[in-house]
Amino acid sequence: MTRNFFAVIALSITFVTTAQTKMQAVDKLINKTDPGWTVVEGWIKTATNKVEILPVDTAKAKEVLYKTQVTTQSPMGAIVFMTGGLLIDDGWIRILGSGNAKFNRTLPDWNKGKAFKEFGEAPSFLIVADDAIGGFYLLNGGGLGTDLGKIYYFSPDNLEYEALDITYSEFLQFCFYNDLDKFYEGNRWKGWREEVSKLKGDEVFNFYPFLWSKEGGDINKNSRKIIPVEEQYSLNVDLRSQLGSNK
Repeated sequence: MTRNFFAVIALSITFVTTAQTKMQAVDKLINKTDPGWTVVEGWIKTATNKVEILPVDTAKAKEVLYKTQVTTQSPMGAIVFMTGGLLIDDGWIRILGSGNAKFNRTLPDWNKGKAFKEFGEAPSFLIVADDAIGGFYLLNGGGLGTDLGKIYYFSPDNLEYEALDITYSEFLQFCFYNDLDKFYEGNRWKGWREEVSKLKGDEVFNFYPFLWSKEGGDINKNSRKIIPVEEQYSLNVDLRSQLGSNK
């Protein structure tokens, strides 16, 4: 899989929570004077890749924002508060927001039990997006390396946490503008778009032989089935551990 990125101006996101147990009230997290959605929406309007904005449930969005503990001045907070999530390239990449019937996962609830135990804890990482082939995009909170605030890709074709050296804002722009065919070179099969467009937001394709195995090198020859994304994530983590990596 090719890992090429373009240079962009970074807009950093700031976590409100550190190691404290006291959580900020949701009204304190909503920034009405300088909302990050203005910036994100501008990117979406000029996107070269297809971006679907899933409708938001306002009441639910407030609850999800409170659990996430980021301000709406940040791109992450904006997406949580203003969308049920974003689907990129007919749903190939799914960016977590406040949940929607089409994408029935929220950013904080999906991360609970994986990145932290209780809401309000400082996460060692946050899973901010995933893709249709069982790859996961994580924002480093300190548990993946010293490059705090940078995105990693937990790749299904090698089970490694690949440092992409981009911020969350740059990741959004990667999703909106970058050549995804080039990034996912070798991991898109003939007819993938039609199949992926019918995939639910809590499902992924599971491949056999595994994409990381020598036998699984040609994705067009692999068998595939649809499984819950939770099952795929647990499988990736377990297989990585069995193969000898403790990170």
